Amino acid sequence: MRILQNLFDKNKKWAEGIKAQDPEFFANLSQQQSPDYLWIGCSDSRVPANQIVGLLPGELFVHRNVANVVVHTDLNCLSTIQYAVDVLKVKHIIVCGHYGCGGVKAALLDQRFGLIDNWLRHIQDVRQKHDFQIQRIKDEDKKWDRLCELNVIEQVVNVCETTIVQDAWSRGQDLSIHGWIYSVHDGLLRDLHMCVTKPNEIRTEHQAALKEKQ
Repeated sequence: MRILQNLFDKNKKWAEGIKAQDPEFFANLSQQQSPDYLWIGCSDSRVPANQIVGLLPGELFVHRNVANVVVHTDLNCLSTIQYAVDVLKVKHIIVCGHYGCGGVKAALLDQRFGLIDNWLRHIQDVRQKHDFQIQRIKDEDKKWDRLCELNVIEQVVNVCETTIVQDAWSRGQDLSIHGWIYSVHDGLLRDLHMCVTKPNEIRTEHQAALKEKQ
């Protein structure tokens, strides 16, 4: 099948519905985007960024990858952050993981899937860093949940330590980095109490977030 007609039909219905509510919506949207938020989330199809927080197109700048990882050599992710911070002037960067993340589970259980194993190595590093805490948890599902949380906390630190964010803070730009997690079981977000607004908060916020569930 060369044309996925069902998706084109759904797109037409969606666009018509938006225009019925606001006839000028697309005309206004086409002029510019001025979001206050950058969302760094997982590629998982069950975690649609805009819908989760009830924002319309144009209100949320989005980067997604497997297991919401922020790597200092990933030019795709760094370019998104740089554009969001330096050009769009977002005020908030949200790193949002989710419970039931397949990438985190693969890292937790040392599962092998091929090329992606190299990407998931970053989460295995998180697991090893916090191995003592994880091993104290007896229930396997709760171990998985906790590694999902720890992964978000560590990725927030990675965002904070990029030259992009450090430079923004050094010039006095208003920018906060948040760590959240989403549950596919109830559709609700949870704050991991990891919010950094300036460089000297990274260590204290990190330590506080790690103690939150101990």
